[in-house]
Amino acid sequence: MTRPLVLASNNRGKLAEFDRLLAPLGFAIQTQAALNMGEAEEPYPTFIENALTKARHAARESGLPALADDSGICAPALGGAPGVFSARYAGEPKSDVANNAKLVADLRTHGNKSAYYYCVLVYLRHADDPQPVIADARWFGEVIDQPRGQGGFGYDPHFWLPSLNKTAAELTPEEKNQISHRAQALRILIAQLT
Repeated sequence: MTRPLVLASNNRGKLAEFDRLLAPLGFAIQTQAALNMGEAEEPYPTFIENALTKARHAARESGLPALADDSGICAPALGGAPGVFSARYAGEPKSDVANNAKLVADLRTHGNKSAYYYCVLVYLRHADDPQPVIADARWFGEVIDQPRGQGGFGYDPHFWLPSLNKTAAELTPEEKNQISHRAQALRILIAQLT
């Protein structure tokens, strides 16, 4: 039995990751764009507030259960930046290349290059669900100056994983889906849903 679910995102990379992880559980995921819905505003300074707002918007507009994530990369040396501004760190229009260049430049004078991807997921059964299911996780690494790898998206080519001697962009989709912040949060969410 398939269970319809609207993903409160138009990010193809996120859709591919969620689809690979949720399809075996019977979820039929559609993006909000596939349902002719616009994106929700993300005006809040925290990941959780933005994810909840996006999930509520998608559930209300579609009439379906909704899943939203808000995620980004956080560098402790920069006070947690880019954080919730990860997708637009270098300004508009959104550009992974420009965002990476700005992050590398901003960290250049810092000895601490550590960073972590953070993800919070919110699942709503309906728009007015009084008990959203929430899960979050972190994926630790460090930022390197030169990009490596062709996979992934966002900051992946600069996100170095010392224990694997690879960047996130050098991982196969299967490897990434085992250890990423999104995969970890999704496992927690699935455990809560079941």
